[in-house]
Amino acid sequence: MQNIACDIKIKRYICIANDIILNENKSLITALTAALMFLPACATNNKSMSKIYDFKALNNKGVEVDFAQYEGKVLMIVNTASKCGFTPQYDGLEALYQKYKDQGLVIIGFPCDQFAGQEPGSNEEIEEFCRLNHGVTFPLMAKTEVNGPNAEPVFEYLKANAPAEQYRGFKAKASAKLFKAISKSVEKDSDIKWNFTKFLISRDGSTIKRYAPTTTPEDIEKDIKGVL
Repeated sequence: MQNIACDIKIKRYICIANDIILNENKSLITALTAALMFLPACATNNKSMSKIYDFKALNNKGVEVDFAQYEGKVLMIVNTASKCGFTPQYDGLEALYQKYKDQGLVIIGFPCDQFAGQEPGSNEEIEEFCRLNHGVTFPLMAKTEVNGPNAEPVFEYLKANAPAEQYRGFKAKASAKLFKAISKSVEKDSDIKWNFTKFLISRDGSTIKRYAPTTTPEDIEKDIKGVL
């Protein structure tokens, strides 16, 4: 399981080792020993950050959201865009949210501009567009990236735990090939291929299912009912 915080710590410990070698003229073995002393803590952190509830992210107001508040809820996390052919899916997502939010469903949108520049607006502009054109009331996060070195850690976690989606039917499979060809941010098989990739997370956070952009919110309703 990928752990961004752990990666940062490891890089820091390598720097510590380098400092010991360069500044104190210690042996390589001594330097590595000093750095490795920190690794048990890192390993513990890897183990503890095992569910979505361990993450935090900024919402579109710049306020940090602690995902621990969603423990016991069914989550659907989606990377969204305002100028995409799949943008009308906002309507279906909002309909699901209104229908099942009292039963514990929370839908969270992460606007992203990594796919053909289809989310060019500011956080404020995105929120206004979603509200006026699609009546969106579910939470929207700050505009972010979902692939590459600056990817939102939430999506790194989701991709690690649900690395692939299914494309059903000739049209959907053709779309999958197109996404792969034109998505410049895609480097790994697990990367997000396009806007409106969806992740459904069970109440206890142990089950994560990934859905392709071509899978509509209506097509996911049966699965949502199954985990509520």
